[in-house]
Amino acid sequence: MRVIRLYNAQESCVDGGKEMADKRDYYEVLGVDRNADDAALKKAYRVLAKKYHPDTNPGDKEAEAKFKEASEAYAVLSDPDKRHQYDQFGHAAFEGGAGGGGFSGMDMDDIFGSFGDIFGDLFGGGFGGRSRRADPNAPQRGANLRTQVKITFEEACFGVEKEIEIPSKVECKTCGGNGCKPGTQPVTCGQCNGRGQVVHTQQSLFGMVQNVSTCPACGGTGKIIKEKCPDCHGNGFTSKKEKLQVTIPAGIDHGQSVRLRAKGEPGKNGGSRGDLLVEVYVENHKEFQRHDYDIYSTVKISYPRAALGGDIIIHTIDGDVAYNVKAGTQTGTRVRLRGKGVPSLRNKKMRGNHYVDLIVDVPVSLSKEQKKILQQLDESFEKKEKKKKKL
Repeated sequence: MRVIRLYNAQESCVDGGKEMADKRDYYEVLGVDRNADDAALKKAYRVLAKKYHPDTNPGDKEAEAKFKEASEAYAVLSDPDKRHQYDQFGHAAFEGGAGGGGFSGMDMDDIFGSFGDIFGDLFGGGFGGRSRRADPNAPQRGANLRTQVKITFEEACFGVEKEIEIPSKVECKTCGGNGCKPGTQPVTCGQCNGRGQVVHTQQSLFGMVQNVSTCPACGGTGKIIKEKCPDCHGNGFTSKKEKLQVTIPAGIDHGQSVRLRAKGEPGKNGGSRGDLLVEVYVENHKEFQRHDYDIYSTVKISYPRAALGGDIIIHTIDGDVAYNVKAGTQTGTRVRLRGKGVPSLRNKKMRGNHYVDLIVDVPVSLSKEQKKILQQLDESFEKKEKKKKKL
């Protein structure tokens, strides 16, 4: 058994390392707190977008940079999945860290295209020439999928590769993904004339009111499949089981997720796939409890060892270590093993601590010889106390 010997582990430690400081915190960029709801995020972004928009600041590079910074922050925080990842991993979630992939690779036109309502309100129409009415034939990104993976306490601390199997949709080979019987094509919806939306006009107390809704005939696609593919039944996709390798980063905690890019639902009209979010379930450990990056445990020590002092063996996630307890150690004494906790997700060189509560183990079954020794010890204590009282 490999044993590391530690002494005087109670002295304080200062954690080193640097956090990722190249980018400002997204909440700071928008000027909102971390509990801000969607309405607060949208309101904050509207103010910044109006202030720094390139159309109102022509030729101002600083304003353009601030506009892009605010747009990037809003694009992440307004998306529930991206916000969840950012709250867990910070910018590392979008820079090849635990979240996988990178925000920097996103097309800014795609980002701004999702803000049609905001820019329409600010500038009286669609942004960048886009119409506020969605094009039913425009590419649409697929939905995100979620699954779970179970790992041990130690695997959560040091990271692990796991293989998972998920149901996956693939393009139908028979119809090529259009959902039609071979030799046929979708036809333009006659109810909405291919727009994907229908307009209802009605009289109200305030005059004529128009209500726009998704076309019930085509479901918003603008097209009707009259003869469906016999293999995919008009869906354009078939299902199969797919095995994936998931890299679980060191330091991940129970309930956090790892994002696998483009492993979610397929998009529509040539749109990109969604992502797969793998939620981590960490099994309980029989000895250790975790709080943030610190580990807590208890160790029993014998009455003589507590009284006289000496070495004890403490189990850690790195293996057994020898710790020298002081003479007269009491039950409930807490010692710290510096740097023996969980590695940080953001900086692997930084680790938490391992705190150990020492419990003096009072024997419940003694031999005659042991009882005699303890009686003698007790009598010596009584004599000592009597002498103190006389003085």
